[in-house]
Parts: sequence; structure tokens; C-alpha cells
Amino acid sequence: MARGRNVQIAGWIDGSNPGRAETISGYVQGMHAAWIAARAREAMGRSATQGAFGLELRYRYNPDVKSLVAMVPAVIPLLLLLIPSMLATLSVVREKELGSITNLYVTPVTKLEFLVGKQLPYICLALLNFFLLAIVAIFLFRVPFTGSFLVFTLAGLLYVSAATAIGLVISAFMKSQIAAVFATSIITLLPAVQFSGLTDPVSSLEGAGAIISRLYPTTYFMTISRGVFSKGLGFEELSSSLLPLAVTVPVLIGIGVLLLKKQET
Repeated sequence: MARGRNVQIAGWIDGSNPGRAETISGYVQGMHAAWIAARAREAMGRSATQGAFGLELRYRYNPDVKSLVAMVPAVIPLLLLLIPSMLATLSVVREKELGSITNLYVTPVTKLEFLVGKQLPYICLALLNFFLLAIVAIFLFRVPFTGSFLVFTLAGLLYVSAATAIGLVISAFMKSQIAAVFATSIITLLPAVQFSGLTDPVSSLEGAGAIISRLYPTTYFMTISRGVFSKGLGFEELSSSLLPLAVTVPVLIGIGVLLLKKQET
């Protein structure tokens, strides 16, 4: 600029979330326009005009800023949360309604064995659903998959285990299947949509919303899903998100064991 040459500035923006990327783009362009105006005032209008400075914006991970690239990987965590948790909840509540839960009361089966036995079939079913969703995302919607599929599978296993464990915890409070369906839908979907980073960055949340986002497993699987699809991330980069998922599973199962009663009240 001191030599009087034209200057071009490159702005690289994370395009994995198009809505967020457009917001950042607006801020960057506003800063650029404000800087040009300041230079024009300093130069008294001699040579610092808008045409003398160029701003080139590029979007990383999603150069065309397509919504599918952002939304398809983000919908997978939502689908893998609601259905498995609801099925796990109903598997226990159904026995309460029918009265067959008495078998648990009169047999030497421990509460942990009972809950894990209820959970395992739905983990297998949810994993099948996980692979089908991945196939649909890659081959039907043509979303580029650039990361480690092994890490994605490991994260999927941990996530569906956490989702079914959430259902088992909810089942401890429910006595009817209708109430269980409504409670599971509200407890799982609302936090997942509002506080997992689906639309707004987790870093922008404050207060109770920030606490929920850091405790909820969907937040971490959302990061992993978008990371392996768009950003080419592997185990090393995603280990900080895998660890909370691994910790969540035994914690939730332990809570379910504590809340489940092995005697009639």
C-alpha cells in the first residue's frame, strides 16, 4: 500500500455450516468496508478508494457453501438419538404396564444385567440404522466423506450406546408407554436441536445452555459427524470428542441401575 500498489486480502471461512459462514462473511466484509472508509478519511480522498483494495473470500471444507454438506451430517445425530432412546425406554415401560417386570423382582438377575440385556438389541439395531444413514448420506445425497470411517463407526457405537442408556434412565420414571414417548421426545430432541451446535455455535451459548451443551452427548457426536464428513479429521483430532462419549455410557447406565427398583412399591 505504501508503494501505491493494489492490495488483495484473502479471507478463509469455515464453510461446514453455511449459515454461520454467511454471518462471518458479513462481518469480514463490514470490517473491510470500515477500514477502507478510514483509509479514505486519512488520505483525504486522494487515492484510497474502494477500487484500490480487493477482498477475496473463500470457504474451506464447503467451497460452494451447500446446505446439504452441513445439514446431512447434522441430521444423523438427531435420528440416532430419538429412535434408539425411545425404543429402549418402551422396552422397560412396556413390562411395567404388562406386569412382566415382576420377573425382575423374583429372579436373581441383577439390575445391571436386566438393563444391559434390554439395551444390547437396540444398540445393534441402532448401529444398523447408523450404517444405512451413512450410506444414504454418501451415495444418495453425495455428501463428501473425507475423514476416518473407523473413527466415525467407533463414535457411532458410543453414541447409540449413550442414546439407549438415556432411554433406560427415562424409563425409571415412566409407568405408561404414552408418557414415555412424549417424555423421551422432549428430553432428547429439544436439547439436541437447541444446544448441540446444530444451528448456533456451542461457544456462543451462556448460562444453563452452555452447561447442557457440554453435558449432552449429541454435542460431541455432532462435532465428529461434521468433522469426518467435511474436514477430513481422524482419531487424533477427534479424541477430545470421543472421550466424553466413552465416559457418558457407563455414567448413564450407572444412573439407570441406581434409579431402577428391584421391588414393588
